[in-house]
Order: sequence, then structure tokens, then C-alpha cells
Amino acid sequence: MAEKILTMEVVTPERHVIKTEADSIVVPAAEGYLGILPNHAPLITSLRIGVVRYRQEGQEKRMAISGGFMEVADNVVTILADTAELAEEIDVDRATASKERALQRLRERKENLDYARAQMSLQRAIARLKAAGRE
Repeated sequence: MAEKILTMEVVTPERHVIKTEADSIVVPAAEGYLGILPNHAPLITSLRIGVVRYRQEGQEKRMAISGGFMEVADNVVTILADTAELAEEIDVDRATASKERALQRLRERKENLDYARAQMSLQRAIARLKAAGRE
């Protein structure tokens, strides 16, 4: 009997991030985190800012994404993300500084503050830190 495995491919408008095999995948879907195992039913869903976790030979790996879409069909998971960074690519100091800037903007509540933009910046920074194992 063949071993059950998923093929995961992550692409952004700027680059091809990764194509690899995984035992399982967990993604930040629009309505909450969603787990994908081999032989999952066909699916298309939107993704939100968060961390994609995937297992390879018992080891969990992570990447931060900032929205997009995912398709599952025939044990192939394709993620079309707005942005995506593998855990080892994340600049933790930069993500921490970004988080602090966003928190400061939200605390100050200046009259011309774009609240939604500041909130999304905070969410992206937190996702990057979580993917890097720092949050």
C-alpha cells in the first residue's frame, strides 16, 4: 500500500515559496484554522493572516502568510498567498519592531489613524513572530 502524503505548493505574486511533501497541513482559513490530511475532500477556501503549519516526518514546520486562497484536490494543496515567509526567512528583529510600531499607533489613536491598516500590520507582525517561534 502506498504511503499517504500531501503535496503542498505555496506561491505569492512575487515568488514561488515552496513545493514540498507533508503529512498534514493546518491553515488559517476565513472561519478559523482548518486541518488538511491525505485524501481530503476537494476544497477551495479563502485564507486570512496567520500561520501555516505542516508536518514532515513528525516535525512541525511553519510559515507566515497574509491572506490568499487555498485549493485542495487529489492530495495536492495549492496556496496562493498575498505574502508568505518560511520560519527560517523571518527577520525576528524587524517583525518585533513592526509589532511595536503598530501597537504604538493603536495606543495613540491619532485623528488621522487608519485603524484597519494598523490592525492588519499588527496581525501580520504577530503571525511572523509566531511562525518564527517567538510569540
